[in-house]
Amino acid sequence: MSDPDPLEEAAFLARSENRIEVLSALAARPLTRRELGGAVDASQPTLGRILNDLADRHWVEYDGERYRLTATGELVEAGITDLRERLQTEARLRDVVAYLPTGTFDFDLRHLTGATVTTPTATRPNAPVDRMLELLRGTGEARLLSYAFNGSKLDLLAERAGEMRVRGVFTEAAIEAVTADPVLKTRLRTLLGGEDVEIRVTDDEVPTAVEVTDSRTHLLLRDDEGVVRAAVDTDDATVREWAAALHERYWTAAEPLSLSALG
Repeated sequence: MSDPDPLEEAAFLARSENRIEVLSALAARPLTRRELGGAVDASQPTLGRILNDLADRHWVEYDGERYRLTATGELVEAGITDLRERLQTEARLRDVVAYLPTGTFDFDLRHLTGATVTTPTATRPNAPVDRMLELLRGTGEARLLSYAFNGSKLDLLAERAGEMRVRGVFTEAAIEAVTADPVLKTRLRTLLGGEDVEIRVTDDEVPTAVEVTDSRTHLLLRDDEGVVRAAVDTDDATVREWAAALHERYWTAAEPLSLSALG
């Protein structure tokens, strides 16, 4: 007897969302037929056919009261759940993956599965930056690392100087662009004069703009021309650890920016 074709088995599952839902429900705990009916949106006749199909593959067994996964059923359920998570992540990141600094990541992209992805639209061309500002407005602490000092961000930080703890690292080019504009320079002086605010300057290249706030980690993504293409933010703890460590590396090597240096 030849082994089943793995792709045919995958197609068997993909043809029915309910088959996958039954496996997922039973992965949590053994269930009666009635309990399965409450967990899966399927009629009893459909549920019966699904259970028979799964039992034929020895993925599910019945002890006279409850259905449970077999060892191979657990193997299949774990694999299909993993695949679904991967595909969900890919779908979410498909349009922005070209701009992600994946070479700097030390985490699996599945940690971005639940991320909020914000892209420009015809009616909201500044949507990624607006999302960044939204997160900054609601935080009591911000660790910033960036290749640019957006005027709107500088305005917001200056307005909240004294209300939030700020640790920012910016490239020399970003600070030079700000100090070349008298209005922005004044805003920068206001920010630096705020309580618990420190800005440092790095001469190293910054791969992406990163913000770590009270509850979320935020990436502002740009293309090779410097055009902002998307914002990605998440509350994932692993991504937060990565971003905090990246910020710390730049922070340690960067030089403090003082009020006197602004002239």
